[in-house]
Amino acid sequence: MSGSLHIVSTPIGNLEDITLRAIDTLSSVDLILAEDTRHSQILLSHYQVQTKVISFHEHNEKNKIEKIIFELEKGMNIALISDAGTPLINDPGYSLVRLAKERNINVIPVPGPSAPIAALSASGLSSDAFIYLGFVPLKESDRTDCFNRLKRQKETTIFFESPKRVLNTFKELRNSLGKFRRVSLAKEISKRYETIITNSIEEIINFLEDKPEHQKGEFVILIEGNKEVDMNEQKELLSKIMPHLLEELSPSKAAKVAAKITKLNKDFCYREITNK
Repeated sequence: MSGSLHIVSTPIGNLEDITLRAIDTLSSVDLILAEDTRHSQILLSHYQVQTKVISFHEHNEKNKIEKIIFELEKGMNIALISDAGTPLINDPGYSLVRLAKERNINVIPVPGPSAPIAALSASGLSSDAFIYLGFVPLKESDRTDCFNRLKRQKETTIFFESPKRVLNTFKELRNSLGKFRRVSLAKEISKRYETIITNSIEEIINFLEDKPEHQKGEFVILIEGNKEVDMNEQKELLSKIMPHLLEELSPSKAAKVAAKITKLNKDFCYREITNK
C-alpha cells in the first residue's frame, strides 16, 4: 500500500502555536520535507523531533517530485512543512500535492496557523466573504490595475506585503480607493512586536511614517470591501419583492420592510410601491 503525504501547519512566530497532532505527525513519519531545513530545525529541535529532514523548495521542487512520489508509492509516510504557517499558501508544494492526488496517494492536512486567517480574525473587517491575493504584482501598472479593481469589490481583500514596499503600497491604495477606506495592517503576527491596527488608509500611512520601526517586519494587509449600495441592483431587487410584500402588508409597512432588505431609503421605496 502507498504511504501518506501529510501537509503539516507550523507556527508563524510563537513556537507554542503548534498542535499536538502536528508534533505527533512530524515525529512519526519517515521523512520531513522542509522549505528551509536550517529554519525548520529550530522548531523540530524544540519539540525533540528526530525525523530525517530534507529540503524541498521552489528551486528544487520539480527535480524532487518524482522521487518523492516514488517513495510514497512504496509505502513511505512523508510530511511537508513550510518555513511558517500552512504549506502551499504562498509556499511550495502545489505540484507535489497535485501529482499525489493524480496517483491516488492519500493526502492528509494537519491544520494549524495561517497568517492571512489570523489577521482576518482580529481585524474587525467582514469575514463572511474574502479574497486572498498572496503578494500583489510588483510592476507599477499591474499594481495600479489590481488596486483599481478593489474600488467596487464587496469582499474583504487580503494580501502580503514586504517591509520595503508597505508604505508605498498604502499610498497607492490611497490613490485608488481614497483616504477613508477602512483597512487593517497586521504586523509580526504572534511575535513579540505583534501589532494589528484597523483604521482609514490615511491613518495607517501616518502610523507607518511615524517611526522607522513601524515599517519593519512581516505584514498582512486587509482591505474592507466596498459598502456602497449599487442602486441599480437594489432597484431591481425592490421590483422583484414588491408584489410579494404587498400581498401581506400595507404600502407603508411594505416600504419599511423593503428598505431593510434593499438598503434603499424608505421614502424612495414607498414612492416606488405606490407609483406602480
